[in-house]
Amino acid sequence: MSWENNIRKVVPYVPGEQPVGEDIIKLNTNENPYPPAPGVEAALREVADEYAIMRKYPDPDAGLLTHALSDFYGVPEESIFVGVGSDDVLAMSFMTFFDSDKPVLFADITYSFYEVWADLFRIPHKLIPLRGDFSIDPESYMQLNGGIVIANPNAPTSLYLDVSDIERIIAANPDSVVIVDEAYIDFGGTSALPMIDKYDNLLVVQTFSKSRSMAGARVGVAFGSPKLIAYLKDVKFSFNSYTMSQDAIRIGAAAASLSDRDYFEDVVRRIIATRDDATARLRAMGFKVIDSSTNFLFVTHPGHRASDIFEALRERRIYVRYFNKPRIDDHLRITVGTPEEMESLYTALADILGA
Repeated sequence: MSWENNIRKVVPYVPGEQPVGEDIIKLNTNENPYPPAPGVEAALREVADEYAIMRKYPDPDAGLLTHALSDFYGVPEESIFVGVGSDDVLAMSFMTFFDSDKPVLFADITYSFYEVWADLFRIPHKLIPLRGDFSIDPESYMQLNGGIVIANPNAPTSLYLDVSDIERIIAANPDSVVIVDEAYIDFGGTSALPMIDKYDNLLVVQTFSKSRSMAGARVGVAFGSPKLIAYLKDVKFSFNSYTMSQDAIRIGAAAASLSDRDYFEDVVRRIIATRDDATARLRAMGFKVIDSSTNFLFVTHPGHRASDIFEALRERRIYVRYFNKPRIDDHLRITVGTPEEMESLYTALADILGA
């Protein structure tokens, strides 16, 4: 069939499995186990009460959300960009900032969507190997490039790169846009956000999907210099000017999540406490567990294959993430659930490892 010669073929990103049914423990997609801030429910009810608003196009700039973000982070509105989850923000950023014949640099083990976008948009890229302990070597990013993307903390490894090393990379690459993907920053480490005032080539991307329990709302945000954000909006408005629905803007903006700082901080503390307990419990079972700065753990067991543990847990309706990829094919990524969900996991693992 000759028409297939004109098709752009890519290897797609494969998201974590979304099982359906009762009595499932889902620890495979790094969702927050706790509900959003109570104000989110009120915002949803408000949308339901004013359903007629859905006949109108949403504000292309998502002004209500942008204003709330500006207040929360102390960043000028002209330095803020919002999109349909951080995936939308990152895809737009790849299209906007990586238009060079020089390769974009990102780690060989990181969020696998980066390579998908590079292939999809025909962006030359180079995979930078992580060290043997899965940490990032800042020196390896001191080379000719057309842009840099760093997930910090990184996924699936859960490791955080000190913000001083992030700054070294940014400062050493003034002619490239450096994107720091901070999907998990609220669970550990210091954000690079304050550096957008110092470096006009820095874009910091965050999401409401993890620490704010709003994966279903699809709200992502980028912070950068006004010039950087203006270029990003030019591409967005050329691609699709209405990328957020009215209800998502209301949920994210009206303060639902952003206004309740105490609830947000309490949820983060609870997840960190459960994560630290899980680290100790899994190590006691013989797992090697990397010290995590995220809401998940990256683990391996010297006496059992990761794929076997993955399948055995799946048979017990407990879902974790397994990556059949070089260097990490004997590791599992386990999302931090509620204490009750984690107890079920420990019980299942004790049975599997003892079998």
